Amino acid sequence: MAYLLRRLAATIPTLLGAITFAFLLIRVAPGDPVRLILSDIDRGNREAVEEVRRQLGLDRPLYVQYAVYLTSTLRGQFGTSFRTSQPVIVEIAGQLTGTVHLAMAAVVVAVAVGLPVGIVAALRRNTWVDYSVLSGAMVALASPSFWFGILLIYMFAFRLGWFPIFGAGRPDDLASLLHHLALPAVAIGTRSAALIARMSRSALLEVLHQDYIRTARAKGLAARAVVLRHALRNALIPITTIVALDMAYLLGGAVIIETVFARPGLGKLAVDAIYTRDYPVVQGVILVFAAGIILVNFLVDVLYGLLDPRIRYG
Repeated sequence: MAYLLRRLAATIPTLLGAITFAFLLIRVAPGDPVRLILSDIDRGNREAVEEVRRQLGLDRPLYVQYAVYLTSTLRGQFGTSFRTSQPVIVEIAGQLTGTVHLAMAAVVVAVAVGLPVGIVAALRRNTWVDYSVLSGAMVALASPSFWFGILLIYMFAFRLGWFPIFGAGRPDDLASLLHHLALPAVAIGTRSAALIARMSRSALLEVLHQDYIRTARAKGLAARAVVLRHALRNALIPITTIVALDMAYLLGGAVIIETVFARPGLGKLAVDAIYTRDYPVVQGVILVFAAGIILVNFLVDVLYGLLDPRIRYG
């Protein structure tokens, strides 16, 4: 419990760093949100520009803006969107479900494909199966998710017509949701599956050469039981670490893939907000992504103790 409390306390500087990064990042980008908000006629009116800038609080010194933003964020208030005048928390809540569905589906694809493929490659070491897995994983790791997504759209949506090109489906229809989710999840999850496959192969090969595995085999245990019950459980610790670290890629990939597939979600919300220099929305989305990654890593620390009873937190 003391370890978990320390880990929770350690997330505070990380969140503060994410808050500061989000605040500074959008402000160093070129473009004036005030001129994007105003019409073509009002953009040339200096008084109108200054009035809107005052209403948005952009006329204050940068350190004052940061203090106001930090205070509001710590209170759970992310501000109001420049573009829609809606609370940022409402904007995020309306798009969060789509991104969560996409990230979870991508994790399922990555684990369901990468783990079995890695196990098979380890058990068939130095065979054509192993070489094929390593080569395929290398190609997948080198392929950008947006490029792979475009290929999937062309082949399976445009040419074959098996899947829809854009959208997220009807919220009240599970089949429609899964149908629209398939291609985006594969586009993001393929690279992660390749990474998991390579890590699973390496981790399992290392465990299979341990003395207790030889002992289990000498006792006459079936090969299936030796691999799944003894070797795989110990190999899951580095695999779990890779999955947790890769969550940053999956969340970042959602930003691009939601745009490629025109899916509603935090990624598309962030891209639209960046185009319009909607500072509060960009800051809120970055903070949500950072909090999600921190939460995943915290849960992985807890999971370590469940996977390996030898791990004790002091």
